[in-house]
Amino acid sequence: MKLKSKARKIGFGLLTLPLLIAGNINAEESVEERIKRLEAMVTELKQVVKEQKKAAMKKEKKEKKASKSSGAKHSYKFGGFIKATATWNDTSAGDIGANSGLRDFYIPGAIPVGGSGAEDFDFGAKESRIGFKSSHQLENGDKLTTNIEFDFLLPPGGNERVSNSYNPRLRHAYFTYNQWLFGQGWSTFQNVGALPEAVDFLGSPEGIIFNRQSMIRYTSGPWQFALENPETTITPYGGGGRIVTDDNGMPDLVIRYNHKADWGHVTASALMRQLAYDNSGSDETESSVGFSISGKFKVGAKDDIRFNYNTGGGLGRYSALNTANGAVLDAMGNLHAIDSTNGMVAYRHVWGDGWRSNLIYSAMEIDNDAALTGTGVTQRVSSIQANLLYSPVPKVTFGVGILDATRELYSGAEGDLTRLIFTAKYAF
Repeated sequence: MKLKSKARKIGFGLLTLPLLIAGNINAEESVEERIKRLEAMVTELKQVVKEQKKAAMKKEKKEKKASKSSGAKHSYKFGGFIKATATWNDTSAGDIGANSGLRDFYIPGAIPVGGSGAEDFDFGAKESRIGFKSSHQLENGDKLTTNIEFDFLLPPGGNERVSNSYNPRLRHAYFTYNQWLFGQGWSTFQNVGALPEAVDFLGSPEGIIFNRQSMIRYTSGPWQFALENPETTITPYGGGGRIVTDDNGMPDLVIRYNHKADWGHVTASALMRQLAYDNSGSDETESSVGFSISGKFKVGAKDDIRFNYNTGGGLGRYSALNTANGAVLDAMGNLHAIDSTNGMVAYRHVWGDGWRSNLIYSAMEIDNDAALTGTGVTQRVSSIQANLLYSPVPKVTFGVGILDATRELYSGAEGDLTRLIFTAKYAF
């Protein structure tokens, strides 16, 4: 109130200065006396301005001190990367197809089987990514973070005819409040820290858990508990396609334990699901349980070994990019969980001066009941990949790699994929 009063006082003084001068000048006063009278008035106004500035600075300092003592802190970060990828593919038993996701990255269940061999070349930048993160230390001491991220991978939404335009694809959209996470992110059943470094988007998809979805997660020390979005994929009786349902009446449950040490880390997790299908008015359900153990071991000063082993019933879409479905229908319309086992091991060697290489092997075995699924479903897939990467500066990476993969059906038919890969990436 004092500052406002002084401000009004100064403004009024400046506006009425000519009137004050006119009203207070005596005809008998000399010029010198008049000048002294004006100087006195200006001096008084200067003093008022000085006091106002001093009060304002004092108030600003007090406000800054109050804000600092409250503990409220906020930070914001925008980032991502631009990645250009060129691939040459050679398939032994069929063409990949113009709209197949296999053109964008290696998908084990999409390897062609049962046709004649073909070759193709692709060059794209759809894997490029943008994201926004924020971190907030609230006044009451609580911590809140946010993360939202997009890329442009996978059709539909674009083509290579003229402009090569592609729609953004949501990857992550979640916030954390203290120990809780709400929104879409990596499944709690997946260990991102055990993924190998690869030039393809995924270096070993048939050997890992890979899934992003919405969830509510609670973290307490090394333990994590999550309720995640349910979805069931089903092989119809006799095979011939995939049924994707949205009939689940309860969320998937994940329990996870993380152990970290100087030598690396190990993660163990369990997945409990209800597989569900509303089959012509008859609600069919089947319970299933899956397990995963994964981690990274340091080798020497800079090298490491990464691994992933997963087994159980009904893993379905959580494992190997849904190479196997979660369940199969029998002739009576009943659900039966499909068992599967898969794993991956990767060795990373650092040569020095920005050079490093990775050797990756992964495989999956699916225990389909051929009497229910038919013989046209996948029985096993495997791949081996070797790559060499070079970073002349920390945020720029060039890489070359070769991938050789095989997919075999229950009928005995199989298809091979050989892929040569080149990538150039700048992270910002």
